Amino acid sequence: MKVAVLAYDGVFDSGLAAVHDVLDTANAMRGMLDRPPPAWDVTTIGAKRRVRTGAGHVVATEPLRHVADAELLVVPALAERRPDELIAYVSGPGSEPGRRTVARACAAGTPIASACTGTFLLAEAGVLDGHRATTSWWLAPVFRARYPDVELDQTRMVVGSAGVTTAGAAFGHVDLALSIVRHRSPALAELVARYLVVDERPSQSAYTIASALAGHDPTVAAFESWVRARLAEPISLPAAAHDLGVSERTLQRAVRRTLGTSPVRFVQDLRVEQAAHLLRTTGLSLESIARKVGYEHPGTLRELLRDRTGKPVASLRG
Repeated sequence: MKVAVLAYDGVFDSGLAAVHDVLDTANAMRGMLDRPPPAWDVTTIGAKRRVRTGAGHVVATEPLRHVADAELLVVPALAERRPDELIAYVSGPGSEPGRRTVARACAAGTPIASACTGTFLLAEAGVLDGHRATTSWWLAPVFRARYPDVELDQTRMVVGSAGVTTAGAAFGHVDLALSIVRHRSPALAELVARYLVVDERPSQSAYTIASALAGHDPTVAAFESWVRARLAEPISLPAAAHDLGVSERTLQRAVRRTLGTSPVRFVQDLRVEQAAHLLRTTGLSLESIARKVGYEHPGTLRELLRDRTGKPVASLRG
């Protein structure tokens, strides 16, 4: 399978390397299977013969025209943590060759894969409109505001939709590369994951910091502070709206627009986050912690912790 990996100035070093490392490991281990899948033939392409990564390393590339021969185009992330600078880059002249390459591949029916901030480049090229996608959890409010035609799923680590596969935050490149291997051979993907000591991470929710997301909107930030002061109590949305000086509808819309979820779900996320913190940092029983975060029955909290973190309660203890 011919894979083209798009490299450009400022590309995230670990993202670029992870794709190569996982696929190279898969190629090396194919022979361990009775029925190995075809090898991956990986070519790094770019608008310039040499690009400088975000950490300053120089990477040699082949011309962008090689995308025409590819059976898969992979777009690693940009090493940029500032939302304003990220948007300026993906919408500016510096990324125009990359946007054209992505659009050309999409028009030709070539599958595309990307992770982290790279998904912004895909969205800017228009290939995600009307489809489901994910990105780094902490950039979800920015992504949602700029690309309203994309159905953003910030809970999943890897999302596939209409020939485009996207993955979550920076080291989601490993999950993305494993999903490429898994598409051809689940057995080989499992083998590679074991040799690289990579745990399965189906969701980003266990890593999400609710306050980082809420801070993108003053109303949501105020609601978060209001809820945190009352985690042990029944939460009333009308009371919250009244105390914050907004209508209940305005509060619901602000939470939905910023977080892509309902106020009730956000309250649940804050409770689970606090419960996980108490499990790691105190010797309190699950029953005591459940009461501190507003749950009468510890079994309810136990199920929520397992659903959100993918781990049993015992493993969350510090």
